Amino acid sequence: MKRRDFIGKVALGGGTVVSTSLMGMPSSGREHQKRVKIHENGKVFEADLVIAGAGLGGCAAAFAALRNGLTVILTEETDWIGGQLSQQGVPPDEHQWIETHGAPVLYREFRDNIRAYYRRHYPLTDEAAANDRLNPGNGSVSRLCHEPKVAHRVLEEMFSSYESARKILILKEHKIRAAAVTGNRVEHLKAKDLNSGYDCVLKGRYFVDATELGELLPLTGTDYITGSESRANTGELHAGPFHRPENNQAFTVCFAIDYVKGEDWTIPKPEDYDYWKNFRPQMDPPWAGKMLELNYSNPRNLVPKALGFHPEGIKTGDKLNLMLYRRILHQDNFKHGFYQGDATIVNWPQNDYVSGNIIDVSESEFNKHVQAGKQQSLSLLYWLQTEAPRPDGGKGWPGLRLRNDMMGTADGLAKYPYVRESRRIKSMFTVLEEHVGAEQRAQVSGLSGENLKSADFFDSVGIGYYHIDLHPSSGGDNYIDFGSLPFQIPLGALIPQKTENLLPANKNIGTTHITNGCYRLHPVEWSIGEAVGMLVPFVLNKEVQPATVRADRSLLTDFQNFLRTQGIETAWPGEK
Repeated sequence: MKRRDFIGKVALGGGTVVSTSLMGMPSSGREHQKRVKIHENGKVFEADLVIAGAGLGGCAAAFAALRNGLTVILTEETDWIGGQLSQQGVPPDEHQWIETHGAPVLYREFRDNIRAYYRRHYPLTDEAAANDRLNPGNGSVSRLCHEPKVAHRVLEEMFSSYESARKILILKEHKIRAAAVTGNRVEHLKAKDLNSGYDCVLKGRYFVDATELGELLPLTGTDYITGSESRANTGELHAGPFHRPENNQAFTVCFAIDYVKGEDWTIPKPEDYDYWKNFRPQMDPPWAGKMLELNYSNPRNLVPKALGFHPEGIKTGDKLNLMLYRRILHQDNFKHGFYQGDATIVNWPQNDYVSGNIIDVSESEFNKHVQAGKQQSLSLLYWLQTEAPRPDGGKGWPGLRLRNDMMGTADGLAKYPYVRESRRIKSMFTVLEEHVGAEQRAQVSGLSGENLKSADFFDSVGIGYYHIDLHPSSGGDNYIDFGSLPFQIPLGALIPQKTENLLPANKNIGTTHITNGCYRLHPVEWSIGEAVGMLVPFVLNKEVQPATVRADRSLLTDFQNFLRTQGIETAWPGEK
């Protein structure tokens, strides 16, 4: 069934049927005439909603607010929008039902736009062009592996009409440096133009923190938590004995490579190569060996597991060929001879950076660890080019080429590290392992088999699914990886306990270190953003606070119906 047929025939989460594209939903009346306001020769900007961070959550919040008549200011620290999907270079991690349900309609429309971009601009084979579910890279990690730059370009296309009508002002290469707060309300933010060095003031009625590290939380005095909670505090089966605020998941500096057989694209030896070549991460339980080896700790049981690598896509026995895992261009999808080789994203266990924490540290400490992460990634590439074992007994693949053009950077590395964990708000409700983890959910519910389901949140504003996947941490934990259940996104996890007009739209919602492991992926971040982007016009129209919507069941029902009319599922099929 085609997507538009699906939208027209299926009631979303038991709510109203959606039958049109959500990008072109017109506002009406006075809202139709609203524009972002510019004061003091561009030193002060004013809109209904100010969003810091143009990752998937920030973009989704902006789309939802725009289509409901609000004006928006969207800031972004880099020169690309799209967050983990573009500037961080991570193809989407999604669940198996993503093509038909389990994410907002607009998210699937965005995915369709990615495919349409390839059909318009790339020399696809006839078979690939006719494939409704085209996967440009045929990577095994996702049903839609594509180049990071395409995500950025498609999102820009989706914003283009709103931007030219001055409904939204997108301030790229701007970083929020300060906030003005009165009582429990944010009055404005101060942003620095990273090119000119000048500051500007951003005024709004509501503010959204969609930054990768939850950077507005300390600036606005919003209460938050970092690191891994203690079992005594959360009661979670997989929590540790103590709260460790600096124990956060590894970040990764991703990069793209392709393979040109017979040519030599070996990079200069990285400055810290000898260190990284011999680096053995200190973990409990222990890591499989050296980091720069074709093995890792099996996430499910932490037993050493061999990995394979062959840049021509040739099978590596029963071992996963890492070239295929996040492959973003597969030659078979394009006219013969157009590409010199397949291209892939390197976001592997070997370049997970576990040697330091980047949350709640100084700017110099942050930069020190990011630079070290870059050295680790470049060292991995150099090792692959010069020392990685080949099936013929030789060493190294000099034809591996660093694709800086695909990442939009001079050094070939992603514009921003792939961040898996953020500051998290102290929220009205916190999602715990007992709500979504399969094992503990079975214990607390007494259910099993087909009857076992995640917690039913009365205030659900979206749904998602991914297994609980925590990468090795800066505090020395190895993988924490176990089964979860298709889950709901509770409104209570999106509302801070105190700050009234600031909402989260990234990995900074009210989860724990453990449950962040399944709420941090691409479609869930988008779902969070859309819910937040619709909550703001709803509360402005009703003249109430976000907390009131959750507390008043009549208002909550109205809001959930509002969500469903615009393509957001609040329950999985078969749930109420």
